[in-house]
Amino acid sequence: MPSESSDKAPSAAIDFDKIPPVDTVRMTEAMADIAERSQRLVADFVDRQMAQGPQPVDPLNIGSAFLEMTGRMMTDPAKLFQAQMELWNDYLDLWQTAARRMMGEEADPVITPERGDRRFKDACWDDNAVFDYIKQSYLLTARWMQSLVNEVDGMDDKTANKVDFYTRQFVDAMAPSNFVMTNPEVLRATVESGGENLVKGLDNLLTDLEKGRGTLQISMTDTSAFTVGENIAVTPGKVVYQNDLMQLIQYTPTTDQVARRPLLIIPPWINKFYILDLRPKNSFIKWAVDQGHTVFVISWVNPDETLARKTFEDYMLEGPLDALDQIETATGEREVNAIGYCLGGTLLACTLAYLTDRADDRIISATFFTTMLDFAKAGELSVFIDEEQLSALEARMSAHGYLDGQAMAMTFNMLRANDLIWSFVVNNYLLGKDPFPFDLLYWNSDSTRMPAAMHSFYLRAMYQENRLVEPGGITLRGVPIDLSTIRTPAFFLSTKEDHIAPWASTYAGATRLGGPTRFVLSGSGHIAGVVNPPDARKYCHWTNTRLAKSAETWLNGAKEAPGSWWPEWQRWIARKSGGKVDARIPGDGGLPVVEDAPGSYVAVRSTDG
Repeated sequence: MPSESSDKAPSAAIDFDKIPPVDTVRMTEAMADIAERSQRLVADFVDRQMAQGPQPVDPLNIGSAFLEMTGRMMTDPAKLFQAQMELWNDYLDLWQTAARRMMGEEADPVITPERGDRRFKDACWDDNAVFDYIKQSYLLTARWMQSLVNEVDGMDDKTANKVDFYTRQFVDAMAPSNFVMTNPEVLRATVESGGENLVKGLDNLLTDLEKGRGTLQISMTDTSAFTVGENIAVTPGKVVYQNDLMQLIQYTPTTDQVARRPLLIIPPWINKFYILDLRPKNSFIKWAVDQGHTVFVISWVNPDETLARKTFEDYMLEGPLDALDQIETATGEREVNAIGYCLGGTLLACTLAYLTDRADDRIISATFFTTMLDFAKAGELSVFIDEEQLSALEARMSAHGYLDGQAMAMTFNMLRANDLIWSFVVNNYLLGKDPFPFDLLYWNSDSTRMPAAMHSFYLRAMYQENRLVEPGGITLRGVPIDLSTIRTPAFFLSTKEDHIAPWASTYAGATRLGGPTRFVLSGSGHIAGVVNPPDARKYCHWTNTRLAKSAETWLNGAKEAPGSWWPEWQRWIARKSGGKVDARIPGDGGLPVVEDAPGSYVAVRSTDG
């Protein structure tokens, strides 16, 4: 692995002789345009606020959590005094080391950034004594704040998690890298360009505000560089069926013989299916086709107000259950292997319990990618789930019939704020650079809406009340759902650094099923740990043939293997393929071709209309 110093950008002194002259005419025109656009945005914002009427003062219900924390903190003044003294001592050490550096001596840092913290990649943060002091001062204060709030006694877990989460949001926002005068890279760019980077950055900021219609919608990539179906989501196939909620895609085989049992992939409808089909080199769908699977994928609709009353039950009936019928019509094969990703996996588990009650054994095996079934410890997303926030969210959804995709996207971005918010603030608005074309970030920005009825049920029944793990806790189509009745062989794939579906929580869900279950843990996070083709030779994965009682026990007995988990899954699923048959061509079976893959449903963006 590269050393920490190798991650540093080279330090560059400012050569004042090479600073280009300022084009005053162009700068004046740019500033005039910015002023006019700013005035229009402010006027539009005021009009919207007046039309919407009074808004909640604290829609995220943060104030009460911090009020409780402050009250409990004040009950133990000795602990608070001790924390302040520790910070004071840290600063004394910092002042001493800074003074030694100012006098030309060597001095070890009091604190260093965590490995991989790219906010401080510019070498000036280390080489320049002033910026080194600013960096260490920030890191000391950040550590002190987070330690202080994490050591407050007496708070319930939900309140403690909320305080910790929003403290980190504040700490991340206050990083010196986010400000012009305390970021050496931005200062250098400002001097060398005569301030043009800031003018361009302001233009980028206004463009993002205009794109979001007054709400900041940060550009993460060059969206003009990608077109779905042309250079992203390009695995050949055909849409062979559609209903109100989904299109069913059958992919063109690349082998003469295929597994007898088709493979049905159920992606989450929180985002679009082509995370599994970004480019040919990292497409799980293409790879599965190349392994000899007849691959069917559900492409969910991007719902509007006409689908407001669609429920979680409707997603089961019109999603996997309808797909099973259509796959049998297309291939003549009753039995399938199924994959569910994230929320798609939660739906797959519900479907299996429903089918078990009906003595329907069409799904021979079930694979779950980063899927939560037990939401008792749902991770950082749980800070957004309390009665006050859910009520406010439901009021917002009732006005349109759906949750806007950008609201969901911002929630997920906050889970990795430094990577998915502040890095782009610096790049786009302070450095004045255009975002780099990146397929994963294009997908990440292609958000989807959530039907009001479905989303309310999902958040309340799963996240807030954790009723899915209770036998009969939820009922779908008249069937009490009981996960323990599921005897279908299962393969759970989770990722060690998952901020959305923490792997210990997904493991807890895996133990709820009643059949043979294989659990595999991948390195990296919710997306990169899943979309990790073998040829990339990245990360690693852990295997353990025994399903222990706890995640910790399982990991202690697991074996680490280099690279992708995909071949491990293929070896498992191959034993459930049902033999070989001649390759199936989309449209040759009982379902006619509707249109070429990836279809029209996936092309609808939340910003359309």
